[in-house]
Amino acid sequence: MPETALSNLPEFSVTELSAALKRSVEEQFALVRVRGEISGLKFHSSGHVYFDLKDDKAVLNAVIWRGVAQRLKVRPEAGLEVICTGKLSTYAGSSRYQLIVEQVELAGLGALMAMLEARRKALAAEGLFEAARKKALPFLPEVIGVITSPTGAVIRDIMHRLQARFPRRVLLWPVAVQGDKAAGEIAAAIAGFNAFDGKRLPRPDLIIVARGGGSVEDLMAFNDEAVVRAAAASLIPLISAVGHETDTTLIDFAADMRAPTPTAAAELAVPVRAELLAQTLDFERRFVRCFGKAMEDRRRHLAQLVRVLPRPESLFAAQRQRLDVTGDKLGHALRRNLQIHQARFQKADARLRDRMLRDRMAVSGERVKGLVQRAERAQKVRLAQKRRHFEGVARELELISYRKVLERGFALVRGEDGTVRRRVDSIQSGESLTLTFADGEARAVAGEGGGKAKSPKKKPAKDQGSLF
Repeated sequence: MPETALSNLPEFSVTELSAALKRSVEEQFALVRVRGEISGLKFHSSGHVYFDLKDDKAVLNAVIWRGVAQRLKVRPEAGLEVICTGKLSTYAGSSRYQLIVEQVELAGLGALMAMLEARRKALAAEGLFEAARKKALPFLPEVIGVITSPTGAVIRDIMHRLQARFPRRVLLWPVAVQGDKAAGEIAAAIAGFNAFDGKRLPRPDLIIVARGGGSVEDLMAFNDEAVVRAAAASLIPLISAVGHETDTTLIDFAADMRAPTPTAAAELAVPVRAELLAQTLDFERRFVRCFGKAMEDRRRHLAQLVRVLPRPESLFAAQRQRLDVTGDKLGHALRRNLQIHQARFQKADARLRDRMLRDRMAVSGERVKGLVQRAERAQKVRLAQKRRHFEGVARELELISYRKVLERGFALVRGEDGTVRRRVDSIQSGESLTLTFADGEARAVAGEGGGKAKSPKKKPAKDQGSLF
């Protein structure tokens, strides 16, 4: 190309070129539908959703703005094959093009069923579908709560069937059964019935979640995770009656009982009143017949026992005779006992006359005087014996007293501290001594040498302390 031609080409800045490309792409692909598998899914904290759409040969960046993400019917999941509707645009910050998604649809029934199967396995792994969690239905509920559309034929079918079988009080919680708001309303209705306290409205004994038939897409609200969790958490027994007999939703696995149709749910909820009456009457007839037969058997058995038992007169004849004989003996014994006591009283009366009492008192007085005299003599003799013994002991004490020894010419020597000095060695020179004689005491002072003075002709003094 000539150099002059190159110089005539227009010059663009990076921003201008990016903007031109953006306008061209958005004008050319203003609304497109792209089919692919979701990968690299990321839910940003801002609420936007970023992911890639890919097939076996290419990858397309995609973004869902927060406002659109909140209105989507199908929640994006990694590995899910979908059809995204939106417009193609570019992102100048990284020189790439991306799809601005406005709507997400599942790519065919197979993808939808794969998503539901994956959700079912995840919820089953949490234990929400275990048989141990399921509660038994009440035999005859007083109040039945029904969660369904108030304008459809489902509520009419349920009411008609209940009226035909056994009329019960029904509380209807109106909800949307398909659409964007259906799942939230159904989950809230289940939780609402469980929250009843019975003050303003009675608390249902049974809940029926019902909807008529429809396509898989129409029944998607009953496959929502929030609805399944609400059904599994319900403290009130719950019957799932969604679609026809061939339709299966995830709420059927979490419910305590699945009914193939809403009409069948009403049949499971209450028994047939006429059948109950007939059964009750049959029980009554059987009871009366059994009771009558049992009474007849007992009457016959009693008659047989009566024939075996002896007559009452013969049973008590011997006892009556013994009673008569004992009565006669008792009369004689009472009269004899009375005579004996009368004789004893007469003897006692004879003994208790005044003269006999005075004589008895005089004799007793003489005996008391004699006893007093004997006691006085015995006391005097005893005192004389004790006095003599005491005097003998006093004489013995006097004989062994140290004062007798002093009268024989001995003296008792005490030191200044009052202790007895028994040895010469125990006396110190110049020590003040007290000498006790038979007629008094005298003071003395030990001479030179004290107890250490020795005399070849002096004999050791006798131990005066031994006299004590």
